[in-house]
Amino acid sequence: MQEEVNMGMPEKLKHELKALGIAFLYFTVWMGGLVLIKKLVLDEYHVAFVGWSKALVGALVLSKVVLLMEPIRLGKRIAKSPAWVGVLLRTLLYSAGVLLVMLLEKGLEGRHEAGGFVAAIQAAFKSADIYHVWANTVCVAGALLVFNAFAVIHAHLGRKRLVKLFALPFPEAPDAEIEGSVV
Repeated sequence: MQEEVNMGMPEKLKHELKALGIAFLYFTVWMGGLVLIKKLVLDEYHVAFVGWSKALVGALVLSKVVLLMEPIRLGKRIAKSPAWVGVLLRTLLYSAGVLLVMLLEKGLEGRHEAGGFVAAIQAAFKSADIYHVWANTVCVAGALLVFNAFAVIHAHLGRKRLVKLFALPFPEAPDAEIEGSVV
């Protein structure tokens, strides 16, 4: 964090674009998986799927929002709790935000046909569209859970050790039991 304060504007921009690019690639893989599943299911019923560009834009927006919210502290009580509590809380908060944005989108898209914004949201809950909203929210929640868990691992190990960890072959047997582990 101190390094970022001492950076000039070009370095900060480069750092920000790199972080955004990595997050975008990560969320694009998750969104791509969701889109692929939707496409395969719809192909079974001979229905064309046209949501690829929307998934890419969604991945980009999600990446930027998550990077903006990452530095926000959740409070002293959460900071003193085990890391999984913060991961779970962030995942729940971000997922609730995703659900809210998707419902707002349904309200804006259908407001003319339904006779208003609130009526469009109510109509979405009564239609098959709500299952689309839930499926997207569940998939994005999974992506957020893994992203938040890796943020904790990255914070504890640092970038170099995290990269090295994944560059090494998988160990045949653990060297030592983790203290306090139930496994």
